[in-house]
Amino acid sequence: MATKVYIVYYSMYGHVEKLAEEIRKGAASVEGVEAKLWQVPETLPEEALSKMSAPPKSESPIITPNELTEADGFVFGFPTRFGMMAAQFKAFMDATGGLWRTQSLAGKPAGIFYSTGSQGGGQETTALTAITQLVHHGMVFVPIGYTFGAGMFEMENVKGGSPYGAGTFAGDGSRQPTELELEQAFHQGKYIATITKKLKGSTA
Repeated sequence: MATKVYIVYYSMYGHVEKLAEEIRKGAASVEGVEAKLWQVPETLPEEALSKMSAPPKSESPIITPNELTEADGFVFGFPTRFGMMAAQFKAFMDATGGLWRTQSLAGKPAGIFYSTGSQGGGQETTALTAITQLVHHGMVFVPIGYTFGAGMFEMENVKGGSPYGAGTFAGDGSRQPTELELEQAFHQGKYIATITKKLKGSTA
């Protein structure tokens, strides 16, 4: 039976989504792992999104809280808002109270990835403050640490991400994830999928 890894994300301008796609590829590269992309519901009305020049959403399905129970592991992604996860993702997590009550997600591994507007805009605090969501559910936080190797020490070029997880900088919106940032995202997907598979195997 395949190990299921769900990449669940919110993306307004597509930066987080690009990382999510690479994370899915990385997770799917692990034999016996089924990786799937999911979006959380949008909370802003179309009129507001239009004024913010947000592009149309992708075709990734919208997840419901109860569908989380189908997965063996997760990678959660979101843009930052003042150093914390975007309200859309927080609203989704707030809707998981029923799963919290039954501790249905307890023991399942989960990683975090993110996008910020600037280098000091929350590359670490966004992940750090998001860990509280995992803790209350009893999930096992899986950081990438420095397993990405030399890519973690890039100094010549601007690079998002940290030991907490893959990341990118959106800037004014025109900057897109770099090749190195996408490679780190692929690595995170593969890394978490490998750990998820091991954990599932040890409890089978």
